[in-house]
Formats: sequence, C-alpha cells, structure tokens
Amino acid sequence: MEEKGAPLIHIEHLYHRYEHSGDSTESEPQYSLRDVSLEISRGEYVAIIGANGSGKSTLLRHFNALLLPVSGDVWVAGWNTKDSTKLRDIRSKVGMVFQSPDTQIVATVVEEDVAFGPENLGIPWEELRYRVDWALERVGLGELRKRPAQFLSAGQKQLLAIASALSMHPDCLVLDEATASLDPVSRMRFLDTIDTLHGEGITVIATTHRMEEAARAERVVALSEGTVIMNGDPRTVFTECEALFRLKLDMPETVKIAMGIASQVTGFKNDALTVNELVDAILGFSK
Repeated sequence: MEEKGAPLIHIEHLYHRYEHSGDSTESEPQYSLRDVSLEISRGEYVAIIGANGSGKSTLLRHFNALLLPVSGDVWVAGWNTKDSTKLRDIRSKVGMVFQSPDTQIVATVVEEDVAFGPENLGIPWEELRYRVDWALERVGLGELRKRPAQFLSAGQKQLLAIASALSMHPDCLVLDEATASLDPVSRMRFLDTIDTLHGEGITVIATTHRMEEAARAERVVALSEGTVIMNGDPRTVFTECEALFRLKLDMPETVKIAMGIASQVTGFKNDALTVNELVDAILGFSK
C-alpha cells in the first residue's frame, strides 16, 4: 500500500450519458453525470449518497472503467481510464462488489471463485494459493472454502464477493449498495469486515441508502441529478437539514434524536453520529 493521503482516483469535469436506441425526441442530451470533479485519496473511506437516479452507480462504474466518460477524464493511480492498454491494471487496483453477489460469482466452489481472478492474470501457483488462503481468512470464510457457492447465505455470498476482489490485491474496494439485501446480522458483519480492511489501508468507496452506514465513512459525497451537491465529513453533511431535505435524503437516527433533544434542551450536542456518541452526550449533559 502506498502512503495514505496520496491521490488514488482523480476525476475532472466528468460527463456521462447512456445511449438509447431509436430516434430521440429530446432536443438536449440527458446526462446521468454532469460536470463531476472529485478526488479520492489513498486510504480514504468515502460514502456516496443520493436519491434513486442521482448517478451514484454510474459514477462508481467509472472508477474501474466499466463505463467511460462521454467527456472529461477519470484517472486511477495515474492511469486514464480511456487508455485501453491500462484496463487490466486499473481493474486490478479497484475491486467492485455489487448489490447482488450472484451476478459476480463465477465458480461453483468458494475457493475456486476466489482463485478465478488472479488465476486469469497468470499468477504462479504458490502465490495463487497464498492469495486465496489470505482472502478467505480476511473475510472469515476459511472453513467454507470447499463449500458450493450456491449453498452460502446472502451475507456469506457478499463476503465471498469481497474475498474474490481481495485476491486481486486491490488498493480500493468499491461497494455499490452491497448491504441492501442483507439481514441485520449479516449487514453488521459485512460492515465490520469493511471497517477492518479500511483500517489496514484499503481505500473504500460505498454507495448506500442507509445513512447510518454512510456515517461510518470519513467523507460523504451527495449527488443530485448527476451533480455533486455536498462533499464533506459526515458530521457536517448530516447536520445540514435543509440541504438533505431538498435532496430527499434522510439523516442517521442518532442525529435525528440528538437534534430533537437539542431543540428542547439548550446546549445539548446535536450531531451524534453513533449510538455511543448519543449516549455519551446524554450522560455528559446530565452530569
């Protein structure tokens, strides 16, 4: 891993639109991303939020060249995603985990799925075996390595998707609504795994509709109609009530409760992002 804080993803004036077949009656092109400029440093944890259709998933797919700009540029580790000769390098740097892991699982057995990516890169056998062992242990699936992937739970399949991405030794994990279909227990295990990997230096970029998940990040980027509207630390973003309301976005329940108390009790801290912060604020105020 390179030093935390150095640029990993750099976006300048990115525009994207999806091409539609047939004649169009629209006088102007409809862009899913409009003039997006953004930089994500190595080692950051960034949450991207926005209402349905705001451009979140489209933006994420530019991070490893699944989509290319109509205009503007995206650089990953200094490589422009338009450079087709660097496509393999870019996708090795940025691992994607989608909402439905079934669309990503390509092998019938857990360890074979984790081995698929590096094996296709021609990684030598000893290194391949090490990567598979390491990736499975990182996500807690070591004991299930011989299990048919179809018999895994939804949460285990998402962990398998992470392991398969990790076996490529990426610098960055991109999670597109990756917890949407998980039960609460599986969701917390998944998020705890992500927190651990981030703590070890992996860059994490995640879209989510759950604001309490976004609050775990170091930075929150809010999109609306393909444009970056808010970009800051979670405490700042989630206390901008009017802006969130205009974007049809919610705030974490802890912030709602803290603001409710603060509206009735002068001097109460109104920006608790976690349950522990809320409890500390209540206990500290009552002393």
